[in-house]
Amino acid sequence: MGLWYLWQAMKISAIQMNSGGEKAANLAQAQALVASAVAADDPDMVVLPEVFAHIGGTVADRRTAAEELPARGGTGGPVYEMLRALAREHGIFVHGGSFIERAGDEYYNTTVAFGRDGAELVRYRKVHLFDVTTPDGKSYRESDTFGAGDAVATYEADGFTIGCSICYDLRFAELYRRLAEQGADVIMVPAAFTLQTGKDHWEVLLRARAIETQTYVVAAAQTGTYVDGNDQRATWGHSMIVDPWGHIVAQASEFTGFASGAVDRGYIATVRGRIPVRDHRVF
Repeated sequence: MGLWYLWQAMKISAIQMNSGGEKAANLAQAQALVASAVAADDPDMVVLPEVFAHIGGTVADRRTAAEELPARGGTGGPVYEMLRALAREHGIFVHGGSFIERAGDEYYNTTVAFGRDGAELVRYRKVHLFDVTTPDGKSYRESDTFGAGDAVATYEADGFTIGCSICYDLRFAELYRRLAEQGADVIMVPAAFTLQTGKDHWEVLLRARAIETQTYVVAAAQTGTYVDGNDQRATWGHSMIVDPWGHIVAQASEFTGFASGAVDRGYIATVRGRIPVRDHRVF
């Protein structure tokens, strides 16, 4: 029975943080929340939010917080090594939300994930950059800091294929279609959704992407406020796990913490059998 469970299902905890401009404090917060999730729910995997190691400040602040990624198997910076250490310490998969990557003169909003042994599994650079003025009049210019990625990324974890996306990617169904075509069973959405857009669009979009792709969607979010330049910004929180039928399996509120739930291979097959859209697709 135990072996069947390990093959059939995997428990995931979506970590919800309130990061700010102090990198060391953010890393300590991430470590504490992961330890709490492991103690409370014994997950096989944890997922951190977007830019969990540093959010806000000036463009110069963000670039100062950036880290170069090492060659595979090499030693990285503080964020990279903390993620690897968490995987090894707790014997879990760690989907490292995203942090600021420096690559020569370029900067990216990048996800790195690690296996239970601390081996790196994937690197994904956010494809769609958030250059938007929200309904409250606040301007967000992600391209002032970051370049855009250009590749779809997946990796394997306990027999599940995990697809990568970050925050604003959520609005582009074609990326999720490509992840589904590459065999994704679970799609990750580390995010720092704004309060203004999150209250109206966050749940709707997450459930839509899950229904369209017939995958689990795991969204780990930033919550609360942070300082950006001379301005205070607010994020929506409400981290959640959505199943392939569009039901919310687990959800956090507006506080730091975590939401945990199981992703089940049998249920993925059941949903895809009920409505075989992959067989019916015309275009």
